[in-house]
Amino acid sequence: MATPTRHRFSLDEWHRMGDVLGGDARVELIEGEIVEMSPIGARHAWCVARLTAALVHALGDAAIVWPQNPVELDEHSEPRPDLAVLHPDPAGDTTPRAGDVLLVVEVADTSLAFDREVKAPLYARAGIPTLWIVDLQARCVEVLTDPSPTGYRHRRVLVAGARLVLADLAELPVSDVLGPGTGA
Repeated sequence: MATPTRHRFSLDEWHRMGDVLGGDARVELIEGEIVEMSPIGARHAWCVARLTAALVHALGDAAIVWPQNPVELDEHSEPRPDLAVLHPDPAGDTTPRAGDVLLVVEVADTSLAFDREVKAPLYARAGIPTLWIVDLQARCVEVLTDPSPTGYRHRRVLVAGARLVLADLAELPVSDVLGPGTGA
């Protein structure tokens, strides 16, 4: 029995497929493969909304908050992180690339393994300086920094009572990100 041949999609092919897949499709291009994402539940949606509002307020004009939009990492990967924080770009007429990104955030309710094992190494290889994984099940935020070709070299886990810091631009209480039921 012959092994099936896989076709690795390029970004150009991926963009041309947009009309076929439709704008509402919950898919991402990850290392040349089309990956269907989990549906967004209420806890996940509220966490993204809280975090978006908090970052917009804290950052002002210092950066752009880019919720649930694509980020081009390389020729074969264009994920849609739950949130990205970008360097200010007055032109804003192309899909942001990894070099435009200060922070990506993945909110994990059912996707924790995929976010840790697939997306985190992808973001690190692309040189994204900071990744926050909001773990809604464990009620904590993993902060990954110091990207390298093999992954992020530093990992801290923050819980309610701690503060998330984004460079010298913003500081947020973890409990504000996690929402009700976090205690402190």
